[in-house]
Amino acid sequence: MLSGISFVHWLVILSSLISVGGSATYIRDTWRGGTKPNRVSWSMWALALLIGTGAALYAGADAWTTVRIFLSGFLPLIVFSVSFINPKSYWKLTSFDLLCGACSILALVVWLVIDSPRIAILLAAVGDGFACLPTILKAWKFPETETGLTFILSLVATVLVLPSIQTWNIENSAFQIYLLIANTAIIFSIYRKRLLRVSV
Repeated sequence: MLSGISFVHWLVILSSLISVGGSATYIRDTWRGGTKPNRVSWSMWALALLIGTGAALYAGADAWTTVRIFLSGFLPLIVFSVSFINPKSYWKLTSFDLLCGACSILALVVWLVIDSPRIAILLAAVGDGFACLPTILKAWKFPETETGLTFILSLVATVLVLPSIQTWNIENSAFQIYLLIANTAIIFSIYRKRLLRVSV
């Protein structure tokens, strides 16, 4: 059975395992209270991609692709849920966070009703981007409240998936490109002080 798995499928499997490992680290740190996830970011990341999983299954999408989408939504849902268990992992939300969440929901609603696949994919990335902004800002101001390894592994997982893209168009590559940018922005926000210290 394993002999029938292509190189591309192995990349997807490896990418998924790396994503699980990165999320497990974040979940552990949140459980202990050291990491304080922004609930707007993690709830919207979960909601968008779990809805995307349902839409993909309804449309008869490839199972390999759907598993990757499902994990990308299910793991943030666990992070979001664990943040309520330990009071020390609570992060107070600001008006900016809530505004970004509202914009993310708006983009998600338009994504669900629009009839153009390309625009829908771009809107999904835009919605995810709005959800990402509160975490970028928090990581910039309070890097000690984040687990940088999680986003480093997420970046590696995204890079591993790139060779599996056979046709570089909006449908296949837009979200992966967004993930590269988003993870890089969060990583830089977390480690910028250390990077600047090293460069001096």
